Amino acid sequence: MATMTMIQALNSALDNMMERDPNVLTFGEDVGYFGGVFKVTEHLQKKYGAKRCFDAPINENGIAGVAVGMAAYGLRPVIEIQFADYMYPAYDQLVSEAARLRYRSAGDFTAPLTVRMPYGGGIRGGQTHSQSPEALFTHVAGLKTVIPSTPYDAKGLLISAIEEDDPVIFMEPKRIYNGPFDGFHDRQVSPWSKHPASDVPEGYYKIPLGKANIVRPGEAVTVLAYGTMVHVAKAAAEESGIDAEVIDLRTLLPVDIDTIVASVEKTGRCVIVHEATRTSGYGAELSALVQEHCFYKLEAPIQRVTGYDTPYPHSLEWEYFPTPPRIIKAMRAVVDA
Repeated sequence: MATMTMIQALNSALDNMMERDPNVLTFGEDVGYFGGVFKVTEHLQKKYGAKRCFDAPINENGIAGVAVGMAAYGLRPVIEIQFADYMYPAYDQLVSEAARLRYRSAGDFTAPLTVRMPYGGGIRGGQTHSQSPEALFTHVAGLKTVIPSTPYDAKGLLISAIEEDDPVIFMEPKRIYNGPFDGFHDRQVSPWSKHPASDVPEGYYKIPLGKANIVRPGEAVTVLAYGTMVHVAKAAAEESGIDAEVIDLRTLLPVDIDTIVASVEKTGRCVIVHEATRTSGYGAELSALVQEHCFYKLEAPIQRVTGYDTPYPHSLEWEYFPTPPRIIKAMRAVVDA
């Protein structure tokens, strides 16, 4: 067992899988010699050679297209889109080719590829380095979408993603690469070394996709979150004194509806939190699912705490970013209803 940041845990997952399976390789912009802009692939080229960890041109469409071909051929590529904001040129390859390959070939071919991409705000990255496009992937049949919130989960989920025989979008909340973030930007940052989920086995282990994690049990209200927002939601519950049950979804598609339903039926109330813009965000899907499955158990309307329907702002980041006060307001609205 070692103490790891999320970056180190992701690197360990790639290292484990490249050592176990010669068909696993990784590439992307600055991924090889430099080790990635966030250093997730550091030392992998030196250890496994330039044929299994290499740099790609600044061409996201080409990176994804090559990966689809590799996957159809039998390899297991793990590509890095340097920021999720840059994934749009690759979207056609991921949707029209990777997600459809099993279906259009009647099962003759699959696309066992993993697409890693740092996403989300809280880093003063502005509109081109802070986006949260997860809903664009959960809408696509044939793709799985995964978002970890801790180093321990990041490694176990990435290993599971790489072993999947169909494409997985693996979105990494870059605000918590080096430590959990409670949403209070004016407070001192805490490193991962002070968090129990930074204890990560150095060897191989998996966390199954499609299984949520109750990170804070409670009886008064269910809070659904993923990525950075898991820590912000926990901080909101602790600050407010509300007995909130916080669920880390981990996997958005397939979503663990059983855990969600069991919690909402117990609490009778639900708050959904995500960084992405509100309209057609993944929270809307969650809200619909809760309404469909728990209608007769709900004691109050479902609340969403999200980013606003604007481009991600630079100067007004903390007005846009869902913070504990906004989550507390939503929790009190449903508890007092």
